[in-house]
Amino acid sequence: MNRIRVLICDDDNIVREALADLISSEPSLDLVAQAQDTDTAIALAFSHRPDVVLIDVKMPGAGGVYAARQIRAGLPFTRILALSAYEDRRTVLEMIRAGAVGYLVKGSAPGEILEAIRRSLDGMGTLAAEVTADVLSELAGHLETNHRTSEEERSRVERIEKIISNGGLKMVFQPVVELKSGRVLGLEALARFQVDEQRPPEAWFAEAAALGLGVELEVKAISLALERLPELPPDAYLAVNVSPETADSEPFREAIDGAPGERIVLEVTEHAQVEDYAVLVRALEHLRDRGFRLAVDDAGAGFASPRHILGLSPDIIKLDMSLTRGIHNDRARRALAAALISFASEFGSAMCAEGIETHEELSALQDLGVLCGQGFYLARPGPLPLRDTPPGA
Repeated sequence: MNRIRVLICDDDNIVREALADLISSEPSLDLVAQAQDTDTAIALAFSHRPDVVLIDVKMPGAGGVYAARQIRAGLPFTRILALSAYEDRRTVLEMIRAGAVGYLVKGSAPGEILEAIRRSLDGMGTLAAEVTADVLSELAGHLETNHRTSEEERSRVERIEKIISNGGLKMVFQPVVELKSGRVLGLEALARFQVDEQRPPEAWFAEAAALGLGVELEVKAISLALERLPELPPDAYLAVNVSPETADSEPFREAIDGAPGERIVLEVTEHAQVEDYAVLVRALEHLRDRGFRLAVDDAGAGFASPRHILGLSPDIIKLDMSLTRGIHNDRARRALAAALISFASEFGSAMCAEGIETHEELSALQDLGVLCGQGFYLARPGPLPLRDTPPGA
């Protein structure tokens, strides 16, 4: 039977010598080295590669917690036993988090120390009786916190799943109009959540994404919008919002299979970061071949517009409402909007303004050469069939 190789790390000469005598007297153990400070302890551990290291938590230098982390990181099969004259649970938990499999208070009986060494090699932990109650209390607190967190997350998941499966979602539609004539060119489908209509839709989608249900919720909204396509004017397109992740998903491809591409515009928000444009472009390529058009939503907000536009080559660029708002009396907004409009023209994309709320904003956008837009001044989102209303009504 191989002897258990042990390294002692303690700056107290009396304690270190007592441990050395104990280990040397035990036939099944082999004392490989002794250290008095943190750096020496780490160096000797890597040099001798012991089976078990006894570490004082208050060693000179960076301390026992640091030494334990370094040894565990480089020698994952070496077992660490913490030694301390301190019994506070904070120190105990710090050492356990650092990789210690056992914790002994200095002055423990020789038999207890030897048993802890043997148990550690078998993968079993040891806590001295002086600290067990405190540590168990602390761990129980952590478990209770984790349990509450898990329960809260499970409740949130169930709420989103219920929305997806039980009709907690409805779609409204906002016209996109030709600014000069008021003619409806298309309608953007917008999600509304019946369980809490005061909460912004983007908050629901963000929560779903955080819970791993973002694709499912987006696909549900897109499917509901596509069901209403026959109710739209025959010469109007339907715009649906899609994130980069959803655009490259099988559920999305299944949802739009068979849809008339020439009547669909896919709006990719600029707030959604694209990790790999090549992947997204490939995901959308076959749809564009079928006649689907692509719009970059919220241009001028979020991530850099030029990069987003260059990466996706959209058919439509939608000017974000943060630029539209008050554009008639804000030179900075006008200048940035004019730059994006010029960029879109050179790029061969149509420019559409979002969030038009006043006659002054409408006039300013027309002066800049914007041909179409949407906003409360033109028409509010609503259920189908939409009423024809003049701007500002």
